[in-house]
Amino acid sequence: MVKVSVNYTGNLHCDATHGPSHSKIATDAPADNKGKGEAFSPTDLIATALGTCISTTMGIKAEELRVDLRGMTVSVQKEMSKDAPRRIVSLPSEVHIPLPPDSPHRAILEQTALNCPVHKSLPPEINRPTKFFWEGASPR
Repeated sequence: MVKVSVNYTGNLHCDATHGPSHSKIATDAPADNKGKGEAFSPTDLIATALGTCISTTMGIKAEELRVDLRGMTVSVQKEMSKDAPRRIVSLPSEVHIPLPPDSPHRAILEQTALNCPVHKSLPPEINRPTKFFWEGASPR
């Protein structure tokens, strides 16, 4: 179990501390919800969690397969509801993989991404389409 401690510092800002590492992140309410957008919003961190979870779990699997994914990028868009209550409605992501489209590891790496713990923890009403782009050159 991991403990995260949150300190509300005022003006819609928080500082969060990761218990095991003592690393810190700051949050602010988004500009469209009474904040200044000076840091990640809490819902931005959900999008961040999805992107980093996809990257990390694919990295773990790639290490097992002895495949180098350095240079892989993941982008996640966050779409909020237009009606109340305010909530995330969609988290589409794009994964750019520096391996060729005919990689023998393509299926297992894509399945690994789609089964990351954050992906599996999000409720089904959050749409989360994932597109994979295999961009490496095939060996000749």
